[in-house]
Parts: sequence; structure tokens; C-alpha cells
Amino acid sequence: MNWIYPLTIVLYSLSVFGYFIDFLQQNRKVNRLAFWLLSIVWVLQTVYFVYRAFELNRLPLITPFEGLFFYAWVVVSLSLLINWYFRVDFLVFFTNVIGFSMMAFSLFVGDSGIPESLYTLLVSELLIIHITIILLSYAAFTLSFAFSIMYVIQHQMLKKKLWGKRLVRFGSLTNLDTLANRMTIFAFPFFLIGLILGFVWAYSQFGFIPLMDAKVISSLIVLAAYAVYLYQRAVHYVRGYNMALLNIACFLLLLINYFLSGQYSEFHLWV
Repeated sequence: MNWIYPLTIVLYSLSVFGYFIDFLQQNRKVNRLAFWLLSIVWVLQTVYFVYRAFELNRLPLITPFEGLFFYAWVVVSLSLLINWYFRVDFLVFFTNVIGFSMMAFSLFVGDSGIPESLYTLLVSELLIIHITIILLSYAAFTLSFAFSIMYVIQHQMLKKKLWGKRLVRFGSLTNLDTLANRMTIFAFPFFLIGLILGFVWAYSQFGFIPLMDAKVISSLIVLAAYAVYLYQRAVHYVRGYNMALLNIACFLLLLINYFLSGQYSEFHLWV
């Protein structure tokens, strides 16, 4: 079954490239081909995930390799689902640029597995739930980011009066703004609950909550940034271009939290 992963990477890259060609040239045939390739990628990802679960006798979520793979799988799943219901043409392209990046990055991370000394400590139901919920929130934040990127691009196109089919396929600014907000509203409580469960797990294992850990601090900063975004929308009714930029900035903080803070964390060495 080891052939599934490299095949998935190849098909994923072809799909993203197809969506890129469609974005540039407005080619519906290439768009359909890219969609079916992405659907095959989703099937292969699902098969590989289930196979790994049976092989390891646990949900494959704990190592960096497994986390990146699951992140990419959820991004593909949500982007296909939302595109099916809302018909936002370029959503799949923008979200899966990120999803493919996660899959590609996992090749450099490598599947080193869990150190034997940490296995008993890490493999617990509460930790699995914590990681699952956090990664689901990351995927939803990714979609929110994609909607905001699309909003900013369309805003610039309208400002420069670049009319055409591409502009129409973005959808309305109001719709993009609303969907970005909805995905953030969906993701935020998941992220908060995931953090709380992480604190509970840490306390149950070590007898204290490592609030001074780099990963914990950066996660709280991300939580605060998204709280500001939601507060501005819900209380002050702020909408539009500046909020899209704020949402993009929040997601960049999320990426820093995901990739960098773990390098300086004594508590999250395995993530």
C-alpha cells in the first residue's frame, strides 16, 4: 500500500495545476478534469488513512506526518463539499493550493513514527480527540482564508475595472464575505474546545498546564486574533476589505503557530 501516497501526491499536483490553468484561461474542460482528479485524490487519501489506522491500530493523527496528511484530507473534503453546495468556482483551487502544500511538506517531514518512550504517554483517547478537533478547526480556518483571498482579489479587480468571466466566477463580494465569516464562526469554537481539551490532557498527565510553552502561547495569540475578528463583525458590524485582510493576517498567524512554534516547544516536540 506504500504506492498510494506518492500516487496521491502526483494526482494532487495535476489537479491543482489543472485548476490553475482554468483560473488563467477560463477552461471548463480542464476544470472538470481537475475536479475528477481531486475526487480520485480524496478516495486515495481516504483509503490510505483507513489502511494506516488498521496498520497502527490507532487513528493516524499524532506524528507531524500524520497531522499534515489529515489536514490535507479534511481540506479536500470540505472544499469539495462546499463547492458542491455553493458552487464557488475558484474555492477548490485556492484551498487546495494550501492542501497540496501540506501534503508536499509531509514528504520532507517523513514518517518517523512515535518514539517508543513517548508512545504510551501520547496514545490516549483524549489526546486523539484534542488533535482531531484542532485539525478540523485548522481546515475550516483554511477555507475562511481562501474566501478572504478571493474577496481581496475580486475587490482589486473591481477597483481596476477588470471585467470578464473570471470576475463573475468569483461570486459576489457579499457572498464571499459571508462565507468567510461563517467558516470562522464554525472553526473558532472547535479551536477553543481543542485547546481546552489539550489543557485537560496535559493536567491529567503532568499535573500542571504548561502555559509558558511556546506552542501554548502562540495558540492563545491565534485565538485572541480570531476573537478580535469575530468581535469586530458581531459587535461593531465591520465588513468588507479590511476585515478580509484581518482574516488573512489571522490565518498567517495560524500557520506560524502550526509550523514554527513546535520547533521551540518542549511540550509539543512530536507535533
